[in-house]
Amino acid sequence: MMNNESGGKIRLARERTLENIHAAAIAEFSEKGFQGATTQAIARRAGLKKAQLHYYIAGKEELYEELLQKVLKVWGDIIQFDPTLSEPDAVLSRYIRNKLNFSFDQPELSRIFTSEVLGGGHYLHKYWPQATANITGKENLIHGWIAQQKIRPLDARLFIMHIWAVTQYYADFAVQVKHMYGDFEGDNAAREHIIAEVTTLILNGCKKGEGA
Repeated sequence: MMNNESGGKIRLARERTLENIHAAAIAEFSEKGFQGATTQAIARRAGLKKAQLHYYIAGKEELYEELLQKVLKVWGDIIQFDPTLSEPDAVLSRYIRNKLNFSFDQPELSRIFTSEVLGGGHYLHKYWPQATANITGKENLIHGWIAQQKIRPLDARLFIMHIWAVTQYYADFAVQVKHMYGDFEGDNAAREHIIAEVTTLILNGCKKGEGA
């Protein structure tokens, strides 16, 4: 009979192996997309034999969907408009910071979503209704700011999409950023500078003009 200590060690070993598999799969799917990735390559990245990998996962498709849902859940948690804030500058600044930090910290995971969209979004059909409801909520809040004359009149949905485009760039084109701007990994001052520049650009883009 297995004692608690032995059982705990086995669970810990399994969790570590699954973490290694997920890290390997994120790298593989991010680099090659769903079609180009193979379980053989994922197993090799994870330091396992293919047969060992399939002891932990059902297959490539299930693993891919699991990781795709992971990024969607993280985004759902961190890129909401903060309900504790009310002023446009504060709400948008927090939103931009959260989105950029995710792009900086987990570019490979973020690119799995982009790769799926570029591939036609077959695995995202369940995501779009939720995404549409999410952007509609943001849109309604922005319309309220416009009605209160806190920001200039603008196309709220396009405005949100443009924020996404700018912040997502730092994940999707991380290699280009590294070569064009410099490798700022571990340089908190450089990261804060980018966040400040992007935030200023977006906030200035929605400010009311003089005399408006």
